[in-house]
Amino acid sequence: MKLYDFGPAVNAQRVRVFLAEKGLEVPTEQLNVREDHQFAEPFNSMNPFHCVPFLELDDGRVIAESVSICRYLEELHPEPALFGATAEERARVDMWQRRFELDGFMPLLHAVRNHVPMFAGRVVPGTRTELPQLPEMVSRGKEMTEVFLGRLEPHMERSEFVAGRTLSVADITGFFALRMATMLGMDVAASWPSVAAWFARVSARPAFQV
Repeated sequence: MKLYDFGPAVNAQRVRVFLAEKGLEVPTEQLNVREDHQFAEPFNSMNPFHCVPFLELDDGRVIAESVSICRYLEELHPEPALFGATAEERARVDMWQRRFELDGFMPLLHAVRNHVPMFAGRVVPGTRTELPQLPEMVSRGKEMTEVFLGRLEPHMERSEFVAGRTLSVADITGFFALRMATMLGMDVAASWPSVAAWFARVSARPAFQV
């Protein structure tokens, strides 16, 4: 198998952290999406979503989307269990993974793409569009994240990790969501100290030095 990656891409970094926490190495090829390599063949046919990362299997089939790649690798290498080891753990991890994705990661991703000049003309991931950057998307993304962090704070007051006593894929997604929040100038520590303390603990792990 081969992983197609681009170092600065947030979703690619999520998979690299997952691999590091699992102690896995996968052959990797860098694909410079800033120079539109993903739209050239054979990559255009391999992954019509035109985003990194994506994983090419030995038979040529492709798995795109960072969490889908991580799930596949978890099935091949179940230890340590980053998606949960029991039915309850897996459900809890999935619950928090979805909450972070829907209420934190995605609003912040669109906020960043509508804020950072480099993403002008690329506000929709995997496209080259002329859609303008909208300041309203930035403010709304931050507002949505504030609501989510307010809900998350009491949970993190009594939890070492997002979904339980051990690190999971939900912590990885949460880490990158919070990192985007700080990129947008959100002062997490001032309003949500337990969330900030969790973020500091996770950030100190060697796998998260990306």
